[in-house]
Amino acid sequence: VLVREIGALYRAFAAGEPSPLSDLPVQYSDYAVWQRQMLDGDGLRTQRDYWRGQLGGRLPTLELPLDRPRPTKRSAAGGHEVFELPAELGEGLKALGRREGATVFMTLLAAFQVLLHRVSGQDDVAVGSPISGRNRSELEGLVGLFVNTLVLRADLSGDPSFKELLLRVREVALGAYANQDVPFEKLVLDLRPERRPDLTPLFQTMFVLQNAPLPSLGLPGLALEPLSFERGTARFDLTLFLWDGPRGLIGVLEYAKDVFDAATARRLLSAFRRVLEAVVADPDGRLSRITLLDADERRRLLVEANATVAEYPRAALAHQLFEAQAERTPDAAAVSADAEVLTFRGLDRRANQLARRLRAFGVGPDVVVGLCLARSPDIVAAVLGVLKAGGAYLPLDPEYPLDRLRFMVEDARVRVLLTESALGSLFDASGAARLFRLDVEGADLAAESDGPLPTEAEAANLAYIIYTSGSTGRPKGAMITHQGLVNYLSWATPTYVGAGGRGAPVHSSIGFDLTVTSLFCPLLAGQGVRLVPSTEGLVASLQANSDFSLVKITPAHLELLRQQLSPEQARGGSRAFVIGGEALVGESLAFWREHAPALRLINEYGPTETVVGCCVYELPPGAVPHGRVPIGAPIANTQLYVLDRHMEPVLQGAVGELYVGGDGVARGYWNRPDLTAERFVPDSFSDRPGARLYRTGDLVRYRGEAGLEYLGRTDDQVKVRGFRIELGEIEAALVAHPGVEASAVMVKDLSSSSDRQLVAHVVFGREQPTITELRRFLKESLPSHMVPTAFVVLDALPLNENGKVNRQALAGLGGRVEAGEAYVPPRTVMEIFVAGVWQEALGLDRVGLHDNFFDLGGHSLLSIRVLAQVEERVGRGLGPRDLIFQTLEQFAATCEERMKVRP
Repeated sequence: VLVREIGALYRAFAAGEPSPLSDLPVQYSDYAVWQRQMLDGDGLRTQRDYWRGQLGGRLPTLELPLDRPRPTKRSAAGGHEVFELPAELGEGLKALGRREGATVFMTLLAAFQVLLHRVSGQDDVAVGSPISGRNRSELEGLVGLFVNTLVLRADLSGDPSFKELLLRVREVALGAYANQDVPFEKLVLDLRPERRPDLTPLFQTMFVLQNAPLPSLGLPGLALEPLSFERGTARFDLTLFLWDGPRGLIGVLEYAKDVFDAATARRLLSAFRRVLEAVVADPDGRLSRITLLDADERRRLLVEANATVAEYPRAALAHQLFEAQAERTPDAAAVSADAEVLTFRGLDRRANQLARRLRAFGVGPDVVVGLCLARSPDIVAAVLGVLKAGGAYLPLDPEYPLDRLRFMVEDARVRVLLTESALGSLFDASGAARLFRLDVEGADLAAESDGPLPTEAEAANLAYIIYTSGSTGRPKGAMITHQGLVNYLSWATPTYVGAGGRGAPVHSSIGFDLTVTSLFCPLLAGQGVRLVPSTEGLVASLQANSDFSLVKITPAHLELLRQQLSPEQARGGSRAFVIGGEALVGESLAFWREHAPALRLINEYGPTETVVGCCVYELPPGAVPHGRVPIGAPIANTQLYVLDRHMEPVLQGAVGELYVGGDGVARGYWNRPDLTAERFVPDSFSDRPGARLYRTGDLVRYRGEAGLEYLGRTDDQVKVRGFRIELGEIEAALVAHPGVEASAVMVKDLSSSSDRQLVAHVVFGREQPTITELRRFLKESLPSHMVPTAFVVLDALPLNENGKVNRQALAGLGGRVEAGEAYVPPRTVMEIFVAGVWQEALGLDRVGLHDNFFDLGGHSLLSIRVLAQVEERVGRGLGPRDLIFQTLEQFAATCEERMKVRP
């Protein structure tokens, strides 16, 4: 309008004629008065009700493939990428819209929402779009701002065809047009969305189609043409502008430089073009079948990133690698614990003798042998002995509840159970075919030959079974083959163990698969392993400046060591930290980079089902990352694929589920064919017959040269201190109590430490147990790391519209928080001091006199930290047993006694 009027005025002025423009029927002030009256009255009530129904509730944040985490406060810095679509593609889109009764705007908007759906993995996609607001003839010639912003929310659930989606988008657009008078600012006030300085409210992307043709710009004596310029700003994460050009559709993608690089913007545009081409070619095809990657990008992500073929002894068995090393270094120390030391020759011979006895008991390929032993060289000999016999070992942690141990023995159909007299009574009624007590019957092994045994197992046979938490309420056993184990060890040993080091400490249970690294890798490199008593022994070993080749730890261990070691001890200690078990953040590494710059820091990722580690990232020397540390790239003979819910590869930077293929994939779950079929799926990217992929349930994305970045889970599985926990198993154990009607368990990150806390929300029935009773009940079936620290008692669990527990609402609910015994407040200065230390460590609001540290959810990692804090005040002499067996009142009294004898 403005261009047309300027042209008319210019012609009249040039010809010396008066203005040809007629008087306006209304002025902008009239429009402003009308709008104010409408807003103040009831004129927009129906329209406001429409938008509340359309946008009410929690609108999702669009999870776009960002190149960087969002800053706490977004800036306006923006970039833009220009593109042009062929005329035939534009005509095809217009024809498609006409056939379906949709405008060009609706068709292009639907295609843009398909792109956002595919790169985010979200079915609920809200896009902003401006509308002219000149919906009355009187306003057509009026200069002024009438533009309003509409929020167009698309439902892409159910994997519809594009034609089906277009009908949904058409309905939404028509509804928005009919209710366009509510100003966007008023809409934000009505809906009260969560306001964040790093996000725009209601939507994060905008779509703009300029389909009104410009009038002729020809004027007497003048040649005019439109100019484009880059503003250098961006109001939203992404804004897509489209308009008709002389040769087809022209577009600009404006992007926020805070979170996007230009290369990502170009990838998104290429993907958008493929969406447009796909929907024109096959509008009846399912959206999941649209390929976003071009051939080069697909080859790079699927083939080049997985070019990991490496030679290793494919036919070898794990124990044979040890035997070869024992021949090379027979007199070197292999395993030590306290004063007991076994050489490689001695360990090999003891394992041979045990293997012969196991053979006599019927142990052979795929026969399961349980191991429930105290920490001593016998446990290493037992592992090797089972493998030499051809069987598969099943680690059984003596600290686990009796019911859980018996379930594992019976479920795995254990043929022989290797144990000790002190532990054997746990299994007398377990159903194991044969109990063999090493401390009693082991004396007879001297009669067995200690020479090598002929091999009966093959690479495809089982090496071990490790039970992990199960979402159905019972644990599941992952079956690991020799091939997978040998592939991992053949890669990890030279990668992790350098020359000149002193082996590794073994501080974790053999039921925790990080022990595979710290036990086998040093032995296969001719170095010894030192069995230390759990975390306390690990700390003491590193405080002694032991020159370990590698130390395998979790991020929680890393934080504890940072607190317990001095800079000098850190600098003079180990050569490599291999960190795994849960997500690692860069801030955890700053201490080590500063005080131990030569220390190798390696982030290893891998589910139990893929043999300890399948993906690794080593921090470059001197680098101190912030935020999430990448998990990196696949190890030898391993393939990693980031796929969407339809098992299609996602665009680089987009979030997808990680699938693992290759030689390390487990055989499946013991005696669980249904779960095996669900989690171990055919590998459609492999030409190897029978190849499978393991669905990890982990959400990741590609981050350029750094490889993969871990983002979270698709389900309720969590990691606590490296332990893998299915919240559903805890919830099933809770509702098994007759006094609990419903339960929901969540994880809480403690602000004062790197630890995490399990919090159980429970609804009681007529019988209302105390929290102490409930905790004791759980300890009968769950290991200690799965027993919640805190309990919140509710009248009812919040549910969503589908009848499922609303976990977002649950996190914000109050309720009666319980931790232990009936609360009796501390009285003395020492009791108050100790209570404060416990509260900070456990993340509790209060701790009473009759509470016990471990009953409240304390564990060995926290106990060391707590004891160190208390000893700063009362002096040394306290030990973990004081925390294990004493209440706060008793422990404070012990501290008082220490104060009296403190020099």
